[in-house]
Amino acid sequence: MILASALDNQMGDVLANAGPILFYLVVWGLVFAGTGLFVGVFIPFITGDSLLFAAGLVTASAPDDLNVVILAIGVGISAFVGDQVGFIMGRHLGRPYLDKKAGPRMARLVVRVERFYLKYGWWSVVIARFMPWARVLIPWIAGIGKMNYTKFLTSNLVGAIAWGVGLSLVGFFAASIPEVKVAAYIIGGFFIALSLIFGTRTWILDRRERREQMAQSKPSRSN
Repeated sequence: MILASALDNQMGDVLANAGPILFYLVVWGLVFAGTGLFVGVFIPFITGDSLLFAAGLVTASAPDDLNVVILAIGVGISAFVGDQVGFIMGRHLGRPYLDKKAGPRMARLVVRVERFYLKYGWWSVVIARFMPWARVLIPWIAGIGKMNYTKFLTSNLVGAIAWGVGLSLVGFFAASIPEVKVAAYIIGGFFIALSLIFGTRTWILDRRERREQMAQSKPSRSN
């Protein structure tokens, strides 16, 4: 919850300095960029669960300036459009483009997400919303795999509502309704904790891989 609290304070400053419209645009833009522009691969926490939960908290703390309905609907639309862009990019650019852009760590993530997609199909698009890197890669994988467009459209819609609208409301209710505050914090904390666990694990593996690559390159330089 520390990360959500920090984001809450930062977004509160944005609201105080620039007003509600910019606040909405920043949140919606980050949600869209997370998948539509592939930004979520590099900063999954700032474009993911913590962002939505914190945005809900900020909205509840400024009821005269912000409207949770506008926030949640905008987040849902941004999440939906972002995945649609990823799907179209994957369908038209194909696997070679993704492989070209992916380093060793990302290549492994792509393989895992691809297996996840092949195993769960329609549901993978919905479930992946709650998994930091999977939510970025699944639309691409679905596009590359030529998933039926109508099926992706429906799964994307369900996922955008469940994740985007859902977590925004959870953050809002956590601050505005005392009776559900504990449950809301537990649910929000669960998803944020998952993001942190996945992020920390990937960071550790990435550092380990870099050390191994450096160790392997030293003998070749001496030769």
